[in-house]
Amino acid sequence: MKGDGKTVMMKSKLKWVGLVGLVLSAFSLFVHFLLARFTEDGFSEYQTSITIFSWRPIFENVDIPTTSPLHRRLWGPVRHLESLHPHANPRGNYAEPSLQTNGFIFVRIQGGFHEIRNSISDVVAVSRLLNATLVVPEIQSTTSSKGISSEFKSFSYLYNEEQFMTALAKDVRVVKTLPKDLKGARRKKKIPLFRVPYQASPYFFLHRVLPILNKHSVVELVVPDGGCLQATLAPQFEELQRLRCRVSFHALRFRQEVQELATNILHRLRSPGRPFIAYDPGLTRDALAYYGCAELFQDVHTELIQHKRAWMLKRGIVKGSLSVDSAKKRLNGSCPLMPEEIGILLRAYGYSWDTIIYVSGGEVFGGQRTLIPLHSMFENVVDRTSLSSSWELNRIYGRESNLASDYPKKLTPVDVELKREAWKLAGPRPRPLPPPPARPKYYNIEGWWGWVAESDNEPDSTVMELRMNAHKLLWEAIDYVVCVEADVFIPGFDHDGKGHPNFATLVMGHRLYQSAASRTYRPNRKQVVKFLEETRDHLYQANRTWLTSIRRHLRKSLLDGLRGASVQSKSLSFLSHPVPECSCSSRGPAEPTSHASSPPHSVHAALGSVHHCPAWMDTGVTSLSLEKEHDEDLDEDDTSSSGLFLRNSGSDTAHENGGGEASKEEAQLEDQEELEGGERR
Repeated sequence: MKGDGKTVMMKSKLKWVGLVGLVLSAFSLFVHFLLARFTEDGFSEYQTSITIFSWRPIFENVDIPTTSPLHRRLWGPVRHLESLHPHANPRGNYAEPSLQTNGFIFVRIQGGFHEIRNSISDVVAVSRLLNATLVVPEIQSTTSSKGISSEFKSFSYLYNEEQFMTALAKDVRVVKTLPKDLKGARRKKKIPLFRVPYQASPYFFLHRVLPILNKHSVVELVVPDGGCLQATLAPQFEELQRLRCRVSFHALRFRQEVQELATNILHRLRSPGRPFIAYDPGLTRDALAYYGCAELFQDVHTELIQHKRAWMLKRGIVKGSLSVDSAKKRLNGSCPLMPEEIGILLRAYGYSWDTIIYVSGGEVFGGQRTLIPLHSMFENVVDRTSLSSSWELNRIYGRESNLASDYPKKLTPVDVELKREAWKLAGPRPRPLPPPPARPKYYNIEGWWGWVAESDNEPDSTVMELRMNAHKLLWEAIDYVVCVEADVFIPGFDHDGKGHPNFATLVMGHRLYQSAASRTYRPNRKQVVKFLEETRDHLYQANRTWLTSIRRHLRKSLLDGLRGASVQSKSLSFLSHPVPECSCSSRGPAEPTSHASSPPHSVHAALGSVHHCPAWMDTGVTSLSLEKEHDEDLDEDDTSSSGLFLRNSGSDTAHENGGGEASKEEAQLEDQEELEGGERR
């Protein structure tokens, strides 16, 4: 009996232990789900050192030795620009900002990523010109949008505010907010406001803004078009140009979370141990509508572009007619190069099918379908989404509130039955019922919402679209860092939807300033389209002569493109071509050089008179031996049959390992011919 009692007691204790364990398990699960539901970062705190990404690089060809001529031709620096170095420090007499200024300048900036960056550089230069105290600019794209995280102020949503103020301490007085009395006056709209025109001259600010600033001690500037100061200034304002460079290339650093994610993506791109190409398509709906390139696409895409163009015509943003011959525009070089055409150029130049290509841009019109031809030519085409996890992207957005869906929820069976009963019980009504009002048609196109309607007016942006616009600023910030640091950069287009230089031009300007010798192709779109049309019927079986022409054009674009940038882009955006004002040369103007090393006339015309670098920047390498120069020319002018377009992987591997003796001899003969021709010139 005693043994039975002990057994029963033991069983009851085990039951209680099991019950307590079940309760604790249920409570633990409930707490975990609660944390996952109400914590924005989810389980990001428990991340491991190994992150699973959608991209797994595929390499079949042997890595090219860095000392080989082929590697130098594809990835090596541009020899004629190696002597160019960044030098944006003040020169001559440059006083620090005084404590007594003429007043405060409060700025509201509107636009996309490249417009904001241009505008910030301009307003800092204007503050220096007027001896005014600058209030940290307000970025309208974030503050006026609902659903954006309240963790950040307007400027700090994108940039590091403390770094900005510290870096400009010797140039301009910068404060975070207006004094209390002026802040109250601004709320009551009692301070003078200027909506600054695009590219206003310095005299506009000196003769119109400065008197008002002296009178009221504060002015508010609204900068809507991506810049408020002339791109090219008179020689007496050259220090303002260098100040612009210090702002854009040194003071403007992205906030820590964005910078860290961009750095991580760079590490993941370089982890396979191979160089990579950054490509910016420039395919935005606004740019395509502005230049009349609707017929590059099909179906509803063309209709969407035409609808946007009609809206631009109505507001005077663009002049002309709605119907535009897109084929003619393309032949004139006014339309972007499509991803397929960029892929053909790169393959024709000699880049193998397993080259890593990073596609940048906050928007690629047409979605992934537009990039399919590029994916078919290159196996390792990636973007920020394939190199980062969802929680990493969500982390940079901050704590955002949940948004209700803009679309009506599906009715439950109970709701449907209630509506039927209400219909039956309703009183007499006119027959037939009036027709429903006209509604716009929505199409889900490749993951984004296009809008088509009979009206010329674009629909008002939804809260989700406003939030997406703010997210694009962060996406383009990540892409900006990656593109600037890429081994090779190539743009598909260099203008935005207002006819101004776009994101790609800012990248090319930054690369020209930071590392001028890095390979940045600037293809002439008109010439490229001409080449493509010449062999349209045999595009994927191109002959040797055509390949040679493409390679020569791309090689020349490394230098000739600088002339186009100095003439076209710089007149609209100084940051797209910040030389010679913000650069110096390690070779003196009177230093003798050989024929093989002297830059061509196009480089002199594009760069102008470059200042000689100060002694403390002297690298000790001011000239090259004749043998070294000849060797570099041999690499630069290589027109061998290396990496023929659409060769199979076996052929690519054979060539990268050295190829046949006949190919080597043939390449050497062609290289020697071009070298001798260059020396004769």
